[in-house]
Amino acid sequence: MAKLRETVDIDAPASRVWAVVQEDVKNVPRWSSQVAKVEQLDSDPPGKGTRYRYHLNLPGGLKETLEVEQTTWVKPKRCAGRFIKGPLKGTWSYTYSETKAGTRAVYEMDYQLGGLLRFAGPLLAGQYADGLRSNMAALKKYIESGKGPKGK
Repeated sequence: MAKLRETVDIDAPASRVWAVVQEDVKNVPRWSSQVAKVEQLDSDPPGKGTRYRYHLNLPGGLKETLEVEQTTWVKPKRCAGRFIKGPLKGTWSYTYSETKAGTRAVYEMDYQLGGLLRFAGPLLAGQYADGLRSNMAALKKYIESGKGPKGK
């Protein structure tokens, strides 16, 4: 399995970062260039067991649909889950820790490419890592500019 890890320090409390990333999921396309649309597949409020369908715009003009299920929900510290449908197999997590300057957000992913994407593995993995890095920077800018929910 391949592993990705990206960290960003955001000048905001963990509750605000959590609210933007974990509770305002429909607006992820406002700060993530790789996400075109997100659909929640359940009617309950977000939490453990919630499932989402992500419509992705991947490097090279590829469009894919990916479904995830949240298996861990410890507000505002950690949300983790697994890929349940689509071209990725594996797990992902967001971890938030308070710092003197705000919040350190860490995204980690252990994954294996499936379907047609497995043939583009090494090339796509590097581009996906670059995209993740720029998305985390965009998340920082989005939150620090005052956009998104304020959190509790």
